[in-house]
Amino acid sequence: MLAIRLVREPERLDTLVLPVRPVGPDRPPALVPTASPPGDDVRAEATALLPAARLTGAAGEVREHLRPGGTPARLVLLGIGDGDEHGWRSAGAALARAAKDETYVTVALPADAAEALRGLVEGLLLGSYRFRLTEAGGAPALAEVDVVVPDPDTLAPTLAAARTTAEMTRLARDLTNTPSSTKNPGWFAAQVAAAATDRPDLNLRVRGPEELAAEGFGGILAVGGGSASGPRLVELDWRPADARTHVVLVGKGITFDTGGISIKPVPAMKLMRKDMAGAAAVVAATLGAAALRLPVRITTLAPLAENMVSGSAFRPGDIIRHYGGLTSESTNSDAEGRLVLADALAYAERELRPDLLVDLATLTGANAVALGKRHGALYSENDQLAADLLAAIEAAGERAWRMPLPTDYVEYLGSDVADLHSSPDPAKSITAALFLREFTGDLRDRWVHVDMSAPSWSEDVHGELTRGATGWGVRGLLRWLATLS
Repeated sequence: MLAIRLVREPERLDTLVLPVRPVGPDRPPALVPTASPPGDDVRAEATALLPAARLTGAAGEVREHLRPGGTPARLVLLGIGDGDEHGWRSAGAALARAAKDETYVTVALPADAAEALRGLVEGLLLGSYRFRLTEAGGAPALAEVDVVVPDPDTLAPTLAAARTTAEMTRLARDLTNTPSSTKNPGWFAAQVAAAATDRPDLNLRVRGPEELAAEGFGGILAVGGGSASGPRLVELDWRPADARTHVVLVGKGITFDTGGISIKPVPAMKLMRKDMAGAAAVVAATLGAAALRLPVRITTLAPLAENMVSGSAFRPGDIIRHYGGLTSESTNSDAEGRLVLADALAYAERELRPDLLVDLATLTGANAVALGKRHGALYSENDQLAADLLAAIEAAGERAWRMPLPTDYVEYLGSDVADLHSSPDPAKSITAALFLREFTGDLRDRWVHVDMSAPSWSEDVHGELTRGATGWGVRGLLRWLATLS
């Protein structure tokens, strides 16, 4: 991962990056004043280049200018759009790609650098992310970035927060991208254990199949029953001494989803290694909160299972008894995520009694049908909680949209043989959310569900996103958790 260093004055000037911002519809873009301005000759040359290079100043726009024998030897003009954190994040990601053949670069920031620094660092670290299981093909050469700021000591905490956020997002991407030939419930639990080692005030418990059976986690056991790799329930608890608020985060952790007996067609199955992206996000956010020492207690629950086809797989029409005693009828074994989440939500409500309850899940394809590829679908009865989480998600550079929980849709959950029907056909993302709500008990008005199937994966390179797992949810959760202190 890139080494990023804060400096007061440029020390290595092979490649100097200067920010450019549009100034109006009828005026050309201009260089942004920086804390340590370049020499007059360099500024004049860069200003003259702007119209010749046809720059607009849009965020992520990059133009390189060679200066043989000069200092710096290369000028990079970098569009930052409105100059807010989002613009700098896009610019950082574009710079990481454009400068991949350089060994190091120097970036000059404006005097009011905190917001710019956070965006730039996250963009650099996320835009340079790559996941490969082969040594074929050369790795990018870019290894170091010097960032020129007015006061490195004052901005060191901003750099640390941005770096931790990006590191945890990259961890979630790694977990999600890992092929399911490696990634099963036991492997995932072992990764969490390794990441949590030697972190003060962070405690881990992993329940295996025997403990799950003894304690009545029927949904997790049903979904995981068809696999040779037994299910797990990861419980990761960050408990700082100064915490005043307790949040439970729940993440769907289906390490591979064949659809079970209701088997998926091949095109729908090929990316199902990503069906644990919710679990990856909540685990990574909790590790990030511990690294940042956020003064909020967080208990993360990751119900982990492989939904496989075998003689021991649960069947469509089976009745499942969940943690706490509620039963559900599932006529579609490909609606498995809500079954494991139901157990975790019921356990959180009955045993942990938090102040707030949030779950993230790659739950339905209907998420993408309704909102496209880049938005999560957020459900909550609590207007303030929904608004606060949406604001944090947006500030972090992610996207979500609040969806309704219509009272009359509850009738779809009716079953003749169980308390609930878990897989009704109409309004699939909404009815899935309504099903989960039934397991929140007294926390119903302090609960948020996010269906994040669509934004958990990117088919193209866009801003700070690379192809593959996005780590969606880590940045938004960390931004929100930081407001609860």
